[in-house]
Amino acid sequence: ADIPVIPDLEEVQEEELAMQVAAPPSVQVNRVLTYHDLDKDLMKYAAFQTLDGEVDLKLLTKVLAPEHELREDDVSWDWDHLFTEVSSELVTEWDLGHSERED
Repeated sequence: ADIPVIPDLEEVQEEELAMQVAAPPSVQVNRVLTYHDLDKDLMKYAAFQTLDGEVDLKLLTKVLAPEHELREDDVSWDWDHLFTEVSSELVTEWDLGHSERED
């Protein structure tokens, strides 16, 4: 009753490709520099003192904030609270601008 069918070569190749799994890429992982390492390198190497050999960056490097001043605690955001807070500030600003126009 059932007549066997010889599959086409294209169908067999598509099935073989579908069953193959690609090998993961091999990536060389380099150590990520810390802020402390970057600060030391910035002051240590003269290459970081100028940009393109023309722009003097010494003034900028003197006023850069240290890492401990830039650190902030992680704060989780609640969408509803944040939306309400921003909406309230916008309405307050709109009311102040509207009342100033009337005056």
